[in-house]
Amino acid sequence: MQPEYDTTTALIVVDVQNDFADPAGNLSVAGGDAIVPYVNGQIAVALAGGAFVAYTQDWHPPSTPHFAKDGGPWPVHCVAGTWGAAFHPALAANAGPSVRKGANGEDGYSGFTMRDPLTGVTVPTELDGLLRGRGIRRVVVCGLATDYCVRATALDASALGYRTSVLVGGVRAVDLQAGDGASALAELVEAGVELVEPSVGATPGGVA
Repeated sequence: MQPEYDTTTALIVVDVQNDFADPAGNLSVAGGDAIVPYVNGQIAVALAGGAFVAYTQDWHPPSTPHFAKDGGPWPVHCVAGTWGAAFHPALAANAGPSVRKGANGEDGYSGFTMRDPLTGVTVPTELDGLLRGRGIRRVVVCGLATDYCVRATALDASALGYRTSVLVGGVRAVDLQAGDGASALAELVEAGVELVEPSVGATPGGVA
């Protein structure tokens, strides 16, 4: 199934960065690079339909409570200005603005909110404002990873009142525990998020 894109729709491309999408990345997601042609196809279709395209990027300082070396859960990844934080080179990454998250050491799972890992205080990113300013009513989400940043972004979008869809062909899961990705998708459905499956016979660009 191909989602319909129009001027009230935004395609949000979540964290398709080298540290996640490249096999050599510090927090590489299995199959992360395989979604890039599909995502690029969706970007092209979205633009042709008049939709708004935005990207998110983890953009961490070298030390943050988010990282295991500083007491957090994750290996060092997506440090601001490094190769790991850059978009995957094959991604069509110039179709719209990028929202960078975690720059002050926050946990930046969602494209819409960041959380201080010490105090738990949550603050918004600029993404919601970008969408509201363009009259966006529907959000289509793809990127990495299903069970973390895609999940959090889609849940926040739905909670903010956007009609929200996730492109199943344009996501991959970390799966720290087997089945985490499937559980995340089930949680999204429970929250009212639509799962859009690729069309039968879709091309690598994701267009049937």
